[in-house]
Amino acid sequence: MKRIAVFQSDLNVGGIQKALLNILDEIDYSRCQVDLYLFEDKCFFDLPVQDNLNVIFKKPWPFLNRLVYFDILRLLAKPVTRKEYDVAVDFNSYRSECSVGAVLVNAKKRVMWIHNDVEIKRRNEWKYRVLWHFFRRKFRFFDEFAAVSPGVIDGFRRCSGIYDKKITAIPNRINTEEIFRKAEEPVDFEPDPACYNLCTMGRLCHQKGFDILMGYMAQVVARRPDMRLYVLGDGPDREKLTRQIAHLGLSGFVTLMGNKANPFPYLDKMDGFVLTSRYEGQGLVIWEAKTLGLEVFITENLVKYNPTVAGYTDIAEALCGARRKEKKRDDLTAYNSLIGERLKKVLEL
Repeated sequence: MKRIAVFQSDLNVGGIQKALLNILDEIDYSRCQVDLYLFEDKCFFDLPVQDNLNVIFKKPWPFLNRLVYFDILRLLAKPVTRKEYDVAVDFNSYRSECSVGAVLVNAKKRVMWIHNDVEIKRRNEWKYRVLWHFFRRKFRFFDEFAAVSPGVIDGFRRCSGIYDKKITAIPNRINTEEIFRKAEEPVDFEPDPACYNLCTMGRLCHQKGFDILMGYMAQVVARRPDMRLYVLGDGPDREKLTRQIAHLGLSGFVTLMGNKANPFPYLDKMDGFVLTSRYEGQGLVIWEAKTLGLEVFITENLVKYNPTVAGYTDIAEALCGARRKEKKRDDLTAYNSLIGERLKKVLEL
């Protein structure tokens, strides 16, 4: 039986956390034992329950450890366990306790997941540039990498200097059965059937570009007063976004819904989905919207992370032309099958 150790910071709100849970659902636990190491015990998502899946909580490291060079942390830390594993995975790729955990544990192979376009992220976010400075040497300790889309691989190689190790594109698996089931749960919400109801979803932060979307919405509602936008999610930019909505006169057209433990009944009531992120790793929410049959509108810069999804150079014009259509759900069989095969190869299942 294969033994795998997975290191992740937490199971709080986020695409990385949801992506991990979807992968854990894919594993055949009759042939594999997984130890999931978490460094925070507050969970937004339900803890997975499977035979041969053990969830182990470890004490989080002090915040200031993020400003200590990785090589020093590696030398000072102790392995989290004496167990032997076939594969150790740093699924987080941001937090040093996850990387050190995967590096120090006794394992035959070490794999790191890459969730974002680190080249653009470094260029856009000074805080990430600082963190990168301290942890940039960790990548050489891993044998192989998994990237959530082909669009992030070249940028990662340029930034990390890793040219001699294999990187496999493994898009985020979508648990369509769970989405279909959860979409049927009742919610006290009903959008106006006389309007074209559009939604977007994600953390309210600089990367996700909701400020850009509000600029487009101001253009759209001038021509389409029947357009409504619902924003699912929360984050540090909420107050700034609230002020922008008021300044652009969008208060009657845009609604900030906050985080939803189950967003799928809300998505299911929509006509379309829009995403205007500055950059992504992939964009899990795009595929969740496609699962429920929503018409998807993404800006052209996101196509490199989702090569099979059409993008728009003028998203405002595209939204102005949007019309309600019959929605057809998609179980993403071919998409998930390809992911499953690649996952088995990387984890040697």
